[in-house]
Amino acid sequence: MARIAGVNIPENKHVEISLTHIFGIGRTSAQTICKDLKIDFTRKVSDLTEDEIELIRGSIAKVIVEGDLRREISTNIKRLMDLKSYRGVRHRRKLPTRGQRTKTNARTRKGAKKPMRG
Repeated sequence: MARIAGVNIPENKHVEISLTHIFGIGRTSAQTICKDLKIDFTRKVSDLTEDEIELIRGSIAKVIVEGDLRREISTNIKRLMDLKSYRGVRHRRKLPTRGQRTKTNARTRKGAKKPMRG
């Protein structure tokens, strides 16, 4: 297994899909990385040479991914909560933060239905 940014990426998949297993890299950024390095992103990871994998590692090192990205996101959320901004309050109450309705829906964010009293 090829190890990039601390993640074992699957070797039996195309490069484009395998790179998306790294937190912070989606399809578009995976395709951009491959285009910049002139690697065909429909090739399998197992077909890549060690040099090509090293090039991919180098280009991913320039981007914030995995642990650093997770840390940055949680710090941003904590900052909003400390400021007591509207979004921070919504995060603290575990409610949707981007203006979605909550009278119906929002079950994922709010959790399971609470039993009726009375």
